Amino acid sequence: MALIGWAGIENGILLERAQEKFDVLITMDSNIVRELDIQKLKLVVIVLRAPSNRLADTRPLMAKVLTHLSTLKSGSVTVISG
Repeated sequence: MALIGWAGIENGILLERAQEKFDVLITMDSNIVRELDIQKLKLVVIVLRAPSNRLADTRPLMAKVLTHLSTLKSGSVTVISG
């Protein structure tokens, strides 16, 4: 998997770029929802709630992510926790 070089980009710019290339953004940054108007985006945002961003902590949430993907609509935010 190639890195896309978006580390350190502010949330607003990140979301603008993400909606141009992707249908879904999965993040652990719950502030992104409070800071920006997600409803205007052509993007689904999924916020993961886990003890850390380590794979061991986020992997158990992926089954729930897959379950929700087909029902989510652009401009929506879904929080998934363990």
